[in-house]
Amino acid sequence: MQSEPSLRRLSTMIGWGLVDAAIWFAAVVAATWLRFQYDFDVTFVTNTFLAAAGAALGHLTLGLVIGPYTRGTTRGSFDEVRGLALTAGIVTLVLFSVTLSLERAEPGSSLLLPGTVPLIAGLVAYSVQLSTRLIFRTHNHRRAARREGSTPVIVFGAGSAARLLVRNLLHDETSAYRPVALLDDDRTKRRARIEGLRVRGTRLDLESVARGTGAEHVVIAIPSATAQTIRELRAAAEEAGLHPLVVPPLSQVIGRSLTSKDIRDIDLADLLGRHPITLDESAIAAQLTQRVVLVTGAGGSIGAELCRQIARFKPARLVLLDRDESALHGIQLDLDGEGLLQNDNIVLADIRDLETLRARFAEHQPDIVFHAAALKHLPLLERYPLEAWQTNVIGTLNVLTAAEEVGVETFVNISTDKAADPTSTLGYSKRVAERLTAGFAARGAGRYISVRFGNVLGSRGSVVPAFTAQIRRGGPVTITHPEVERYFMLIPEACQLVMQAAVMGAPGEVLVLDMGEQVRIVDLAKTLITMADRPEVEITFTGLRPGEKLSEDLFSMADHHRPTGHDLVMATDVPPLGPAAVRRSPTRSDVHERLLDLAGAQRPSSSHDASDQSSPGSGTALIRSISAS
Repeated sequence: MQSEPSLRRLSTMIGWGLVDAAIWFAAVVAATWLRFQYDFDVTFVTNTFLAAAGAALGHLTLGLVIGPYTRGTTRGSFDEVRGLALTAGIVTLVLFSVTLSLERAEPGSSLLLPGTVPLIAGLVAYSVQLSTRLIFRTHNHRRAARREGSTPVIVFGAGSAARLLVRNLLHDETSAYRPVALLDDDRTKRRARIEGLRVRGTRLDLESVARGTGAEHVVIAIPSATAQTIRELRAAAEEAGLHPLVVPPLSQVIGRSLTSKDIRDIDLADLLGRHPITLDESAIAAQLTQRVVLVTGAGGSIGAELCRQIARFKPARLVLLDRDESALHGIQLDLDGEGLLQNDNIVLADIRDLETLRARFAEHQPDIVFHAAALKHLPLLERYPLEAWQTNVIGTLNVLTAAEEVGVETFVNISTDKAADPTSTLGYSKRVAERLTAGFAARGAGRYISVRFGNVLGSRGSVVPAFTAQIRRGGPVTITHPEVERYFMLIPEACQLVMQAAVMGAPGEVLVLDMGEQVRIVDLAKTLITMADRPEVEITFTGLRPGEKLSEDLFSMADHHRPTGHDLVMATDVPPLGPAAVRRSPTRSDVHERLLDLAGAQRPSSSHDASDQSSPGSGTALIRSISAS
């Protein structure tokens, strides 16, 4: 049994077919009447009505086969106009051919029509059909503009994305939004119209257009908009008393339409403005498909997302290794939809335990290893540097050793920007891990590389969840220093670039991901407070912690970085370090000195005041314009 929407579409299709057939009938009669100079006696005869009926029946038949009634189309859309034109052209040609044939076969026949009648009738019929649809669409648009229960919105942007969005909002009776005006900074689009809506100015006209239309929201319908544009438009919208909304970035809407369900609030990722990433999918697939891939730290934020990304390329086996059983349970649920923890690819192991690693690597024989297991909290590692040594240094050495022994082809060590000119225990330990990785590459056993990037938005323990929790509790939001700034990436973006780096890095290289501009943490906090609509939340400064920089570095002073085959990836080298250098375990009293010496880092000043730290970069006014209070 057909559903109600299907029956409605069928009845609408038949209804329009009958209307168009009637237009053809009337057009033939009207064209004949015009041809015979308004002579009723000559016009209203049998041959006229037979020709009119034939044209109407021909149009209806062709319309059902090749024309606008073969599927549900939007009234007045390009598809429908094209179908009508094709149908009208064929009917006109057939009617003209029949008239011409009869004239040659039976000169003077009573069935004859003048040869100009089909041409005039075709033009009249097509024009009236288009006019009927224009009137229908105008009526529908006006009705949609008065639709009750929907929120009036201004659409900023008059490009192709805005056209799709406006069209869908007007034709979707269930949409929570109805567009009432368009704005665009491109003055060449001034007074342009989309679905009957006129472009009424630029962002400078937001407030006046909002007053005139009663709009409550503004939708930024520019999927390719930069973070700077979104920040500026958000500020302009809030100044005009409007709630700013956005549509997804270009990378998420290619190949599909935009609907009301795509409209959402501006989030932190929009304001940070990470660019869409172009990956060499074929190269990554060749590296990962039908290979055995092992990920250490598979339950962590980076490791888990890496596993999700890798799984898309259909490896022969994806081995998940972590010491946290709850984290392994969570990632198995994500990947397999079940968390029974019975699969052979789930490995519970600590990277500090070399013998266990050897046994597990020998069991699974991985081709590719992504080493994401690490301790990463700077203040804790300053207090407990021996833990950094045992996990970030010895743990990495253990994973490298086990990988080399089974002949791993590609080893990717996940590092951090804190390893560049390090000043903290975390930075020293990750710098040593980079050097160890380069040392194994120098032994010629495989392709061993490191990938370095900064803070990852949303990762466990990162600043954004911490600030969000503080804001939820009513504050205060605690920041170490008003000028401290950091690089940020999105988790999927970082993992995509890690996979890209894995297929392009040369043995021993450290690949550094492009992280854009550094973000002032105080601006980040103000933005989160604004987004949460909690203006009463205060920010307090606690002072820089031991080992903490004001600004991070992508490269050490001695690094000679160079471009790679990818715009978002740079390469540098670190001095290789052999395993023998770290075999002797330090004591609690000298572990800091050992880390510093092995990292090859400059000894820091004893003071941790702001005056002793790196000065902040000049290009980091990321969110000040929208979050200043």
